[in-house]
Amino acid sequence: MTARDLQSVAKSAGLPWTLAKGQDIFTPISEVVPKSAVANPDDLKLWLKEDDELRQKGPTRDMIFQIPFLICYISSIMTLMEGDVILTGTPEGVGPVRVGQKIKAGITDLIDVEFDVQRRYRSFPA
Repeated sequence: MTARDLQSVAKSAGLPWTLAKGQDIFTPISEVVPKSAVANPDDLKLWLKEDDELRQKGPTRDMIFQIPFLICYISSIMTLMEGDVILTGTPEGVGPVRVGQKIKAGITDLIDVEFDVQRRYRSFPA
């Protein structure tokens, strides 16, 4: 998920996209898939639907860097702990979502997750 308006401002100012990418509500995560359930991490089929319409679909074999390489590289820079999440790019089909939409996503034959797009209201201290 990306707040494109914030991304545009950051990009034009030469700033990191952290604010546009790092909102608390931007990364709903499913249950953990045990490693033993994954026969080949380079042959997983990822998909996403908006209101039951397929928007994204792609296999992990199409990633620029394969999953074992990413884990090795990242762990050479920082300690990865159980429960850490590594976020990469996404298959083509990126587009806006609207409050009220239902999003379903998953890894074929392993796991599905479903959630509603909601507006988050934050209260700020006085």
